[in-house]
Amino acid sequence: MPTNAKAVLVVGGAGFIGSHMVLNLRRAGYQPVVLDNLSKGHRDAVLDAELIVGDMADTALLKELFARYSFAAVMHFASFIEVGESVKFPAKYYQNNVAATVNLIETMVKSGIKHFIFSSTAAVYGEPQYKTITEAHPLAPINPYGRSKRMAEEIIRDFAVSDGLNYAILRYFNAAGADPEGRLRERHEPESHLIPIVLQAAAGQRPNVTIYGDHYPTADGTCIRDYVHVVDLCSAHLLALNALLKGKKQLVCNLGTGHGYSVIQVVNAAKRVTGRPIETVVGQPRPGDPAILVADASLAKQELHWLPRYPDLDPMIEHAWKAMQKPA
Repeated sequence: MPTNAKAVLVVGGAGFIGSHMVLNLRRAGYQPVVLDNLSKGHRDAVLDAELIVGDMADTALLKELFARYSFAAVMHFASFIEVGESVKFPAKYYQNNVAATVNLIETMVKSGIKHFIFSSTAAVYGEPQYKTITEAHPLAPINPYGRSKRMAEEIIRDFAVSDGLNYAILRYFNAAGADPEGRLRERHEPESHLIPIVLQAAAGQRPNVTIYGDHYPTADGTCIRDYVHVVDLCSAHLLALNALLKGKKQLVCNLGTGHGYSVIQVVNAAKRVTGRPIETVVGQPRPGDPAILVADASLAKQELHWLPRYPDLDPMIEHAWKAMQKPA
């Protein structure tokens, strides 16, 4: 890494999306420094990037980090993200996703760091009021996870007014795929995301895939989601980072492909890609799950000139399957 590389603090950089971001920052010539408490992330996922094990709620640690490095920006990937868990344990989500995020932003702006990129979510919209969701869609989240992210977005805007914070809020739809070279993969413990669960069933690591509800108002009765490749998410973050460093003040964008796939379609695609049988069973719908979430990402394409490299479902599954085949 060149000594003049711009340092970027990647909070939550040992997780699925964060670790891919670290890889892409290095490739783009930045110096990523990872802060992660490893409650969800994996030490080996940062590869050979610098890792500080700690929490964004730790003000003293943050002050020490901001004094030690001249960070060009902070990227925040350290939210808890499970809808069902947020319904059962809302305090956990508000403490981490809201209170700890306030601490991170307050400490960074007091340290003179003005560029912030926030990993947000389509869950801030709630039940869609029209077919593809634009950024103008009302924010009406239906679960504590989505509400915690909406609160964090509002806090970011308030810091922009009070402290001159420059920000990019990137609202993901469903992150999927893996590093095409197989160096990184999705590995939540326990796994809760559909594509890796389906691939675990294909690999014989679980007996079947539970479909949570098959009476939604969709063509096959199962939920529809817009899947976006993790590599494409990272490219949007890089574009947002560059835009902020060049003087952009604020940006709020959806990140998705504009095309939704049902649970059944994902299972069938995984069968096609892997050539393996995959058994399914039908369970009860999960509280807080909208029937359909599909993005209109035209603003990201317009403002950032973002063009997804892997917009189709099959390559996302192929890359995730390839990464699963590599020894842990």
